Amino acid sequence: MNLHEYQGKEILSSFGVRIQRGKVATTPAEAVEAAKKLTEETGTGWHVIKAQVHAGGRGKGGGVKLAKNLQEVEEIAGQIIGMNLVTPQTSAEGKKVHQILVAEDVYYPGDSEPEEYYMSVLLNRGTGKNMIMYSTEGGMDIEEVAEKTPHLIFTEEIDPATGLLGFQARRIAFNLGLSGTAFKEMIKFVAALYKAYSESDSSLFEINPVLKTSDDKIMAVDAKVSLDDNALYRHKDYAAMRDKREENPVEVEAKEVGLNYVDLDGNVGCMVNGAGLAMATMDLIKQAGGEPANFLDVGGTADAERVETAFNLILKDPNVKAILVNIFGGIVRCDRVAQGIVDAYKNMGTINVPIIVRLQGTNADIAKELIDNSGLDVQSAVQFQEAADKVQQVLA
Repeated sequence: MNLHEYQGKEILSSFGVRIQRGKVATTPAEAVEAAKKLTEETGTGWHVIKAQVHAGGRGKGGGVKLAKNLQEVEEIAGQIIGMNLVTPQTSAEGKKVHQILVAEDVYYPGDSEPEEYYMSVLLNRGTGKNMIMYSTEGGMDIEEVAEKTPHLIFTEEIDPATGLLGFQARRIAFNLGLSGTAFKEMIKFVAALYKAYSESDSSLFEINPVLKTSDDKIMAVDAKVSLDDNALYRHKDYAAMRDKREENPVEVEAKEVGLNYVDLDGNVGCMVNGAGLAMATMDLIKQAGGEPANFLDVGGTADAERVETAFNLILKDPNVKAILVNIFGGIVRCDRVAQGIVDAYKNMGTINVPIIVRLQGTNADIAKELIDNSGLDVQSAVQFQEAADKVQQVLA
């Protein structure tokens, strides 16, 4: 589950991480009031207006701007709220901005120049350990840094059994070229950041930039946070942060009815039971010359109601040119699934795309007879390759 910047910062602050403070607003008038309160609390004279959407690169799309007075706060807030923000991480249509964060200006003058760093905490699946990735090149796309100057990216692997050790935090601060007060502050920052990542059951904490201010404070100016959905039962307060407006509406609908659905860009809809079989089915579609339009796991039950719901979800995508149903009848009998498909098809009336059904396992022969004798425009298959050939035929 992805969070907005202001929500990620709330979690960071609760674990002792210093953040760029701010207040959320949904209208220009609220933005002005937020700016006034922020000035009272922090003394900031200027304010940074940030669009709150689940996408990076907001600044490149005009979603992050500096306001030097209250009139500019109101004007900029009016420009950003309600806009469709297009960034390198959104579609061409962009994402509608429903709220903004009015944040304090932290690039104030002082004894030294402010410095920006990149830092993220995530799981290294190759080693089974957590990893802190960091760089002196903060404020830039980390992909660009990795491509052009890979020697400027450092990693620190952390054994979950021991947690972050003191010498590792010190090495991070040293590699970032810090000394004195800033060195000590960075050690505290790294320790608090890792604790926030670990204890919030997150899958990603990305701070870009981490800022060394002109008076040697270390703080998170941004926060991109992804929480592990499987651990949300332990964090009811985090689960309440979900913003469904930022998620694919079909995926939200599927989740509400207990289906595992992920929207993709292809032309062949998939309905499968089991995640492993779903992955293999998507490979099958690719080999047949198509592209999977979705990942859809209906689980261990596939009655008429569930199948009809799955068909409706798939058909919401106008790019779908065919549907492949691939069910292995282990827990559920193939004939029951076949009957569910027939009943669902009849309930829905006409389905204007070809449907290929491959049922294998318990009572597969009975299931094939049910499909073949149904009188419906549904093609049955028994073997994987047979299903692939039929997909190829209908796409030709």
